[in-house]
Amino acid sequence: MTTLPQPDCPPGTAARVPLASVVPALAGLAVLTGLATWTAITQGSSAVPAAVDVAVGLLSLGALLLVRDSPLPAGLLLGALAAVSPAATPAATAGTLVAGRLHPVRLAWPVAAASAVGHAVQAMVRPPGMLVGWWLLCDVAVHAALLGWGAYARTRAELVAAWRERAVRAEREQARRVDEARMAERTRIAREMHDTLAHRLSLLATTAGALEYRPDLTPDQVAHAAGVVRASAGEALAELREVIGLLRSGPDELRPVPGVGDLGALVEESRLAGTDVVLSAPDDLDVPAAVGLAVYRACQEGLTNARRHAPGSRVRIDVTRSEDGVAVRVDDRGGTRGRRSADGSGTGLVGLAERVELLGGHLDAGPTEDGFVLTASVPWSR
Repeated sequence: MTTLPQPDCPPGTAARVPLASVVPALAGLAVLTGLATWTAITQGSSAVPAAVDVAVGLLSLGALLLVRDSPLPAGLLLGALAAVSPAATPAATAGTLVAGRLHPVRLAWPVAAASAVGHAVQAMVRPPGMLVGWWLLCDVAVHAALLGWGAYARTRAELVAAWRERAVRAEREQARRVDEARMAERTRIAREMHDTLAHRLSLLATTAGALEYRPDLTPDQVAHAAGVVRASAGEALAELREVIGLLRSGPDELRPVPGVGDLGALVEESRLAGTDVVLSAPDDLDVPAAVGLAVYRACQEGLTNARRHAPGSRVRIDVTRSEDGVAVRVDDRGGTRGRRSADGSGTGLVGLAERVELLGGHLDAGPTEDGFVLTASVPWSR
């Protein structure tokens, strides 16, 4: 597995390089070292035995491998070997490039300086075929170029690694946002389905229960109850289409959402289903659509819970306004309080609380000594 250097590598820590590029480079250096050793033996001074040139060539390859973990000792060793024999020239020269590639400049430049000094000493012992001054100038220029090349490669690799890490982080962030948006949309749809269908289905259940357990009803009463069932089923089907529309189109394409002005119709439906409801609300209450929908849903949830958990109870709905916003109180008392149903998952209250809190409001719901009270306060604007 190949890895690139990370941008936060501690100073002095060697950066990783692809293994596939190391093996060919070492093979090439071994060939160059063999050629340099052969040249040193055939054309060198008789004062330096051939065995020394061979030993220097082998040692230089070993010292080059130490540049990664110990750059300064390896650089000094390469410089010393280069001063003894030209057989160390390929490894010592490559050591400058490797040090610049793997280490910061403050650790790489001593390796380059040691190699340059070693080659300068070598030129004194074994004079090259050109003026010594030009040789020294070329020696310094080559090592400076190799050091700069290695530093450039290191910096570029760190930038590539940083860009790659940033791209991966951006992809993860985008995926997280998509998941959050998907979950928020699912929650919104689930809340809408509960707020709309639960109310209609509870009306159906209540009316159907009356037909089942009241065989003494007159034909007119049965017909009236059947009409309530039919109307509630039609409304439930229409609202189901509305919720499904949330999956297929934008909210602007749906029919207008209910608000404070629809509370009268909501109460009348509950009365037709047999629930004793008293509504107290201002006639001229003009609120934003989102606030009106929250008020409507709070009243609807209170009626649904009363019908489901305390059938026969008397429900009172109070909607009041203040300087800050609108307050809703749904209070159900009496009925079959002693055998209050425990059915229900509580998701309706959870969804209603989320709806109210998104508008900056607050919801409280809980039992009292003789009933259950739901209160919600919704500000005009958040």
